[in-house]
Amino acid sequence: MTFQNGLKAGGIGAAISVILNLLGIIPVVGCCTFILTLLLWVGVGVLAGYYGNKSNPMQTGSDAAKAGAVAGAVTSLVGGVAQTIIFAVQAAMGGTIQALSQIPPEQLRQLRDIGVDPAIFGSVAGVIGIGSCCCIIGTVIAAAFGAGGGALSPSFFKRNP
Repeated sequence: MTFQNGLKAGGIGAAISVILNLLGIIPVVGCCTFILTLLLWVGVGVLAGYYGNKSNPMQTGSDAAKAGAVAGAVTSLVGGVAQTIIFAVQAAMGGTIQALSQIPPEQLRQLRDIGVDPAIFGSVAGVIGIGSCCCIIGTVIAAAFGAGGGALSPSFFKRNP
């Protein structure tokens, strides 16, 4: 039941995450969507705990944390895939090359000196590779945030006899 509650909350969070990623394309709004994403990860954890409390009023904080971790991971995984697709489309359209042209030549030289070819940031394959690594790391962090939100949820939704 814990896993199902996490999946249910994670599905809702995944839809919101995709919307936040699409809104992040707008330059000024992109700054705010990061903070909203962090709040979303905690929020889906609380939502998973709420679903668990509805089905089992005696739910422990540990069960709610497990459901929250699942919800956070699902939310982040779907959001990360959506973000990687968005970045790949932008790279294919040449948006990354334009961004790289604004980096000072000294910094590009420093990247080359340490063995990183700056052109990798402009290729679709490079963007997908970097996005995949970020997606994995983000999923672990989101699971931790979701578990924290889930662990807090029993204190929010206690039923008085």
